[in-house]
Amino acid sequence: MQPAQGAAAAARQQLGAVRESRAPGRGALASAVRGEGWGSRPACPGLSRRGVYLLKVLLYGLRVEMYRLQGRIVTVLDKFVKLAEKQPHKPFLIYEGKVHTYQDVDRRSNRIAQVFLHHGALKKGDTVALLMGNEPDFIHVWFGLAKLGCVVAFLNFNVRSRSLLHCVSSCEPKILVKDISVWIMTKDSTFPSVHTLLDKIEAASEDPVPVNRHSANNFKSSVLYIFTSGTTGLPKAAVISHMQVLKGAAGLWAFGATAEDIIYITLPLYHSAASLLGIGGCIELGATCVLKKKFSASQFWSDCKKYNVTVIQYIGELCRYLCSQPVKEGEKNHKVRLAVGNGVRSDVWREFLDRFGAVKICEFYGATEGNICFMNHTGKIGSVGRTNFFYKVTIYLHEPIRNKDGWCEKVKKGEAGLLISKVNAKNPFFGYAGNKRHTEKKLLCEVFKKGDLYLNTGDLMVQDHENFLYFWDRIGDTFRYNRSLFTFQNSPLTSFPPDHEGKAGMASLILKQNTSLDLGQMYKQVVTYLPSYACPLFLRLQEKMEMTGTFKQQKFRLVDEGFNPSTITDPLYFLDNSKKAYVLLTKEVHEMILSGKMKL
Repeated sequence: MQPAQGAAAAARQQLGAVRESRAPGRGALASAVRGEGWGSRPACPGLSRRGVYLLKVLLYGLRVEMYRLQGRIVTVLDKFVKLAEKQPHKPFLIYEGKVHTYQDVDRRSNRIAQVFLHHGALKKGDTVALLMGNEPDFIHVWFGLAKLGCVVAFLNFNVRSRSLLHCVSSCEPKILVKDISVWIMTKDSTFPSVHTLLDKIEAASEDPVPVNRHSANNFKSSVLYIFTSGTTGLPKAAVISHMQVLKGAAGLWAFGATAEDIIYITLPLYHSAASLLGIGGCIELGATCVLKKKFSASQFWSDCKKYNVTVIQYIGELCRYLCSQPVKEGEKNHKVRLAVGNGVRSDVWREFLDRFGAVKICEFYGATEGNICFMNHTGKIGSVGRTNFFYKVTIYLHEPIRNKDGWCEKVKKGEAGLLISKVNAKNPFFGYAGNKRHTEKKLLCEVFKKGDLYLNTGDLMVQDHENFLYFWDRIGDTFRYNRSLFTFQNSPLTSFPPDHEGKAGMASLILKQNTSLDLGQMYKQVVTYLPSYACPLFLRLQEKMEMTGTFKQQKFRLVDEGFNPSTITDPLYFLDNSKKAYVLLTKEVHEMILSGKMKL
């Protein structure tokens, strides 16, 4: 491990030279399929930016298909091990000023694999749940378990209680019942049933475990479980195959990132954007990444300058948080050239470019468990990508409404509709672990003809007359409050108070007959079982819930009415953390919230 001083210099010094690019003739095609020069920028005279992108997609597909035909399964882990041999002293991770080279990470992950091999009694194919924040040992443990052929389940450290238990059980309930063991990253433990890792890692061998422990037999075999946010129910474990990891890892490369880039990762590693696109993408390129414990808007650009970052990852709100920071001198004085992510609004997109300079925004669309992805490689503001002869898009009405013949109907260009994706052998949907019902609920049968099968993405999209796609909305209400994202399918939203971002959640409740609401117990249940960002700030007691003509809860009127007790006759309550209870929302309390005198 290199010292903190000179970390950025070491990273840049060892990034290597760009290979001489070749025109997309037969030789270039062959070298690309073989994987030569994969991290360098391709020069393709005569081709438009869109043509270059489509060529890259084609070449990557050909390479994977050749692997399949030759019976070669080359995983992202295999690529990392090769890179550790090829460029052992090149920085792979920079974390809090410390440099971890490819060799460092490879050797420490070997130690962890040896610990679990000799102390953990793990077999190839066993599932191990990983509950850690952003730090190098997250990656060390992930890679170490992968070297044993284990399926690693990334747990969101924000979930708790019943949700956390559900996550563990949905990964592998038999192991949970018969033989569950807990390992913690410490040297000692007062609990006899909890095993320690750090002391055993120090004593373990750096020798690699046998390759046959992790060799993959099929691109479609499971390698990870990545959980959905649990915002529309309990979190679901999306099954991630080797193929999906490879596709995710190719994202940065497809947008033009190279081995010379330094990638800044502030998103949580338990999320596919950071783990697959970020860490996996870094391996695909042979590049360096700067890992942050937690996103900080105030430290973002200073970190980028300190470590000479050239590629950043974002979610839409992240860009907005950066734009909401006080303006500072020299904000365009950085080396960031690419920003890759999803969910940025058009107005924020424009403001970001105006304020922080000529950064290419690379917006994409995709879901962890989805089987379709779109990438905006042209920079058209607001779009998530464009359909082409590789990716055909199907958008139909907001709900699976069928005509008199029993078939669904596609929407016209310019109209919002539900995005669905065809499911077949070449475009599979791997679903969720632990509950077949969740997988089946995502599928639509016989949509346009007998025997067809489609994945319901749950996203409303619009396609314009140039075939550019735009995200319109999510089925279910999504709201952001206090820099966190949450979604309720059956709860209204109330407009946010002044000086607070986004919208706040309001739970509309109907009590059973002859019962009363225990506000203290309600508070206790909410803060115990929900992440802080998911706790409803307001309660509204109703005698009945208005329904739509299709028997769905009518929430829009509740949203419009907000939380003003002067105009709402139903009892309203407010989450008061100082009193550890929900308190009656009076006109006086309402005015204090609006004036900022009462802290939210």
